[in-house]
Amino acid sequence: MSEYTVVFQPHMIKIKVPEGTTLIRAAMEAGVHVNASCGGEGVCGKCRVLIEKGQVEGGPSGRLSEQDQAEGFRLACQSIVKDDLVVRIPVESTVDARVLNMKRPPRQTAQIRQFNMEELKEQGLFFPPIEKRYLELPVPTIEDNVADVTRLVNYLKAIHDEHRLVVDLSVIRKAPDVMRSDDFRVTATLARPVRQGRKTRIINIHAGDTSAKNYAIAMDIGTTTIYGQLIDLISGDVLGEYGDFNAQISYGEDVITRIVFAEKADGLKKLHEIVAGTMNRVIHEIIKQAGVDQDDISAVTLAGNTTMTQLFLRVNPRYIRRGPYVPASILYPPLRAAELGLDLPDHVDALIYPIISSYVGGDIVAGVMGSGMYRTEKMTLFIDIGTNAEIVIGNEDWMACAACSAGPAFEGGGVKFGMRAARGAIEDFLMDPVTLEPMILTIGNVRPKGICGSGLINMVALMFEMGVINNRGKFDRDCNTSRIRENDGVYEYVLAMAHETQIDRDITLTENDIENLILAKGAIFSGCQTLLEEVGLAISDIEQVILAGGFGSYVDLSKAMTIGLLPEMYPEKIVYVGNGSLMGCKMSSLSNHIRMDVADVIKRMTNFELSETPSYMNHYMAALFLPHTDMKLFPMLASRLEARENPCRRDSSR
Repeated sequence: MSEYTVVFQPHMIKIKVPEGTTLIRAAMEAGVHVNASCGGEGVCGKCRVLIEKGQVEGGPSGRLSEQDQAEGFRLACQSIVKDDLVVRIPVESTVDARVLNMKRPPRQTAQIRQFNMEELKEQGLFFPPIEKRYLELPVPTIEDNVADVTRLVNYLKAIHDEHRLVVDLSVIRKAPDVMRSDDFRVTATLARPVRQGRKTRIINIHAGDTSAKNYAIAMDIGTTTIYGQLIDLISGDVLGEYGDFNAQISYGEDVITRIVFAEKADGLKKLHEIVAGTMNRVIHEIIKQAGVDQDDISAVTLAGNTTMTQLFLRVNPRYIRRGPYVPASILYPPLRAAELGLDLPDHVDALIYPIISSYVGGDIVAGVMGSGMYRTEKMTLFIDIGTNAEIVIGNEDWMACAACSAGPAFEGGGVKFGMRAARGAIEDFLMDPVTLEPMILTIGNVRPKGICGSGLINMVALMFEMGVINNRGKFDRDCNTSRIRENDGVYEYVLAMAHETQIDRDITLTENDIENLILAKGAIFSGCQTLLEEVGLAISDIEQVILAGGFGSYVDLSKAMTIGLLPEMYPEKIVYVGNGSLMGCKMSSLSNHIRMDVADVIKRMTNFELSETPSYMNHYMAALFLPHTDMKLFPMLASRLEARENPCRRDSSR
């Protein structure tokens, strides 16, 4: 079989691939990221690349304009290598992890609840599950010649009142040499059990006093992004923090597409290796930032949704997406991190957050734990907004949860010029009330190359309040502006002219984009309504809303309420916790009490399958308007709409 060389620009990366390989596969093998939201089916149009030299097989896609096709653009997932190629990856077809680690101030007006170490101590919860003990053991003599490990265990029992101990084989192997390297002065690392009655494990041993060097890693395994923190278990400080895009996004942006890929030959193995690779990049970065010895890391706590958890553990996710939607397991025992493909020492345990159901995973359980929702009297609505939206309602006495498929609109999917939050993404928008000319702000204050989720919400909310679009998301045809135009039978608003952008094309907001946003926000709002109804509550009964997820930090609350994404309420009732999954992992790293509470919390969480709940579809259909068909749910917005002056109607009367 013939082989061809493919050069990816602007990266200057070369790879040889056999004839018949798709360009998207060649890019994956070369380690070059190309957006592929649909998993390679050719329907999203995100993997647009320019063939600068050579020929590919594969007919033009309807997702590309005639001009694009004439200029040599093709979809990477539909293009088959049949020649030596030079392929340029346009900026809009790539991801940029730098934005994940930018320290941008949140835009929303909700109060921010951050991790508070002092509060953890005051509540008596600071009790790390991993502890180091410095020991000066008696040196063996002919009269006292008990075995090395017996000496270690006996000393811990006698001096430190440690009972019910078990020693890992790795410690037994190291003990003879380590004990004698510093005259029997050693530091033992102890791993406390999650459940009472279980034995404490001795998992590591160092020569000398290393008791002040005790670290853990917390990691959130997200569908789109993976974040990690390196935590000092003595002080509770975060010594290193980093996020990167989950490389699995090249195989599809949603969990269903990845489950389908996992069902292919070696698909599960491939997806495991890819996510482990991303996690290792994050681990290496945070260790580098902190400047710590890898052998002083004692544990890693992980949380992810059900599909991400099973893919990482190489557990077949096939039945998650098929009725009756059964996951492989709710609980996972402590596992060796190295055996899971993580670049960590053999003694490091991986502690996996338990899940609730096929679509309410460990990331939500971690968010409930980290936010303290399970310990408050307030009737709380917890919402984690992402590709999927998970909802929890309840308090310290009981909780109910559900998941709804919001789709990828909040992360740029299904939007003509949609993109994730990265440099050049339009994140804020204003419109002149007379001329209807736009004012846009991008991440990084550079020329625009697309629209991110928060920018999309802001645009639609403002246009709706001004009357430029109606409650069905359609542009007012009477608006006196050239910015609103018809293109291929679809009306759109021109946000930036081609010469003003990075991509040399007009960036527009189309009615189809608005429709996809309405579908996404409708799924979330109707999910909240259905879950409240199922437990006999109304929106007015909610005393507190907790927003989680990286997306939530950049959403303007008033705009989110205007489109009907969030229930209308006063901002002081809304709390933002950021990455709740990561916060929960961090708190479990610092508190064995919280680890013990998890088992009780998941027993109190009742899961509802919205697709099997009869009232859900009725609520969903009612939510497919801006903000909703029932304006009594949005009295403050209704009042503003009554008082507004419609610029389109005003201009058309002149």
